[in-house]
Amino acid sequence: MIVSSSDTKAVLLVGGLGTRLRPVVPSAPKPLARIGDRPFLQLLVRQLASQGLRRLVMCTGYLGDQIEHEFGDGTDFDVKIEYSQEPQALGTAGAVKFAQRYLETLPYFLVTNGDSFLDIDFNCLIHAHRLRKALATIAVLPVNNSGRYGTVRIDPSNNVLEFCEKTGQDLPGLINGGVYVFSSAILDHIPGGQVSLERDVFPQILSQGVYAVKQEGMFIDIGTPADYANAQLLLER
Repeated sequence: MIVSSSDTKAVLLVGGLGTRLRPVVPSAPKPLARIGDRPFLQLLVRQLASQGLRRLVMCTGYLGDQIEHEFGDGTDFDVKIEYSQEPQALGTAGAVKFAQRYLETLPYFLVTNGDSFLDIDFNCLIHAHRLRKALATIAVLPVNNSGRYGTVRIDPSNNVLEFCEKTGQDLPGLINGGVYVFSSAILDHIPGGQVSLERDVFPQILSQGVYAVKQEGMFIDIGTPADYANAQLLLER
């Protein structure tokens, strides 16, 4: 049976500085970059709500007041939003740790990057996580040009073996899709301060159960001006 996601929370990592995107989005946080006639972050919120994930925690930082002004308490989008405003840039793991007060009573929670979109069934990812009793479950997807993302190496049972650094070579590989399900015990493995999930936390917990679920859906990243331009074209298509 597929477990409903309505009883958990989704954490959106929207506090990054967005330095590389500033030449084209100079005065707004990266998640509010316009895609067509709406902010990119609105696409993520609507995707989550459409699949029953209506309890959201937004980890804000740089220009976070603009995000709060845009989304408020979430009523206009049929969701409930809580905000975890970082005092300084804390990295992807540091942001999750800083939001611990919203998450520690939950058995598990979903986390998604605020600058990428993956066409994914969140309920299936949560179900896979619970079935495997994993500490962390990561959505991965195959791409032809993995060099700028870094790759994820898995075994035949989809256990994650290694996270490989960016190579700059456009070779096929599995990349991290930026969508995770975490058991709340992961909070015990994240120190306070500026910490990265990808570099600091995941490599340290591989022996405790990090599981990959392969995806085939559309992936959109808006991290650079070129990616941002491609995202406009993908959504038009």
